[in-house]
Amino acid sequence: MPAGIVGCLALLAIGWTGLLIPSLIRSIEATFDQTDAGIGLVYFVYSVAYATGSLAGGPVTERLGRRTVLVAAALLHGAGLAALGLGGSWPAFVLATLPAGLGAGSIDGGANGLFLDLFRSGRGRAMNLLHLCFSVGALSAPLVVGLLVERGVPWQAIMVGSGFAMGFIALAFWLVPLPGGRRTRPGPAIETIGATSASETATASHDLPPAAGPSHAGPSPRLVTVPLLLLGIAIGTYVASEVGVSNWLVRFLEPAPLSTATLALSLFWAGLAAGRLVSSQIADRFDHIRFTTACAWLLAVALAGAIVVPLLPVSIALFALAGFASGPIFPMIVAIGGERYPDRSAGVGGFLTGMGVVGGTIYPPAMGILSVTVGLPIAMFGNVLLAVACGVALVLVGRQRSEPESRLTPRIGL
Repeated sequence: MPAGIVGCLALLAIGWTGLLIPSLIRSIEATFDQTDAGIGLVYFVYSVAYATGSLAGGPVTERLGRRTVLVAAALLHGAGLAALGLGGSWPAFVLATLPAGLGAGSIDGGANGLFLDLFRSGRGRAMNLLHLCFSVGALSAPLVVGLLVERGVPWQAIMVGSGFAMGFIALAFWLVPLPGGRRTRPGPAIETIGATSASETATASHDLPPAAGPSHAGPSPRLVTVPLLLLGIAIGTYVASEVGVSNWLVRFLEPAPLSTATLALSLFWAGLAAGRLVSSQIADRFDHIRFTTACAWLLAVALAGAIVVPLLPVSIALFALAGFASGPIFPMIVAIGGERYPDRSAGVGGFLTGMGVVGGTIYPPAMGILSVTVGLPIAMFGNVLLAVACGVALVLVGRQRSEPESRLTPRIGL
C-alpha cells in the first residue's frame, strides 16, 4: 500500500542521515579542530532533539493528524541537514543539529505509529520490515560516504544533498492517503476499523477528523503502566548500546584505514538489516518477548567478543554478528507495545521511540568524555552492560504478562 511504502522510504532516509556524522567524524573533527569530547556534545544535542521529536510527535499526531506532523518533520529534518553542511563555524554546526534531530525523531516515532495502524495483525513481521529499511539506509551511508570522501567530495556537500532529498519524502507524505492518527473515543466505528484488513484500515481512516463531541469522553485507558515502562527501559538501554557502537565504531577502529573502518560500520548495519529480514519471517512463530530477550543476550556476548578480541578481521565479524542480534530488538519491542495498546498506536509508537532515544541521549555522547579520560575501549564495553540491562528488563516484562490485559487496555476489534 502507498502509505507503507512511503513509511519505509522515510525510515530508509533517516537511517542514511543518522549515520552521516558517525561516518564523517574524522572529517568534521579536522574541519573544526575538535576532539571526541566535542563530537560527544554534538551527539548529545542531536539525541535530545531526536527524543523531543519522538516523544512529542505522538501526542501532536493524536491532535493534529499524521499528515501534518510527518510533512513538517521531513521538511524540518531536511533544513537541519542543509544547515549542518552550510554552517561555517562550530557553534553553527552544533545548533543545526537541533532541527535535524527534532525532525528525524518525529519521523521515526510517526512511522512506527503509522505501521501500528496499518498492520493490525502480524505486527512482528511488519515492524521488522519497516526497520529493515532503516538498516539499509544506515549500512549504505558509511560505504558511500567513505568512497566519496576518499575521492575528494567535500563532506559539506554530502550533508546539503541529503537535506535536499528530504523534500521528496515530505512531498510523498503530502500526496499519499494516510491513516489520520487522531485519537478518538472508543466506539463501534473504531471496532469496525480494527476488524478490517490493513488496506481497508488505511482507506477507512484516511485523515479522519476527531469524532463528534469531546474526544476524551468516557474512561480513558492508562497508557503508561508497569509493563510499558519496562518496555521503555528495555528499548532505552538497547538503543543506547546500538547507538554507542554505531557512533564510535569508526573512531574505535582508528588504526585501520578509513575505508576499512567505514566497511566495519556498514557490516554492523548489514547485520542489523539481515537480522530484521530473517526475523520478519520467523518472529511471529515465537513468543515475542522470549524471542527478543534471546536476541539481547546474543548481542551482549557478541559485543564483548568484538571489543576484546585482538584480531581486526575477527573483531569486525563479531561486530557484524552483534548487528544481526540487534536487528529485531527495537521493532519487536514496539510490536509488543502495540499488541498491548491497539487503540493508542500513535502514543505507543511515540513513547517507545522517545524512550529509545532517551537512552541514546545519555550514554553515547558520554562516550566522548570517557574516551579522553579512561579510553574508548572501556567506554565501548559499557555497551555490553546496556545490552544485558535490556535483556533483564524484557525478562521482567515477561513476568508481568500474568496480569489480565483487560486491566491494561480494552480489546478493540482484534
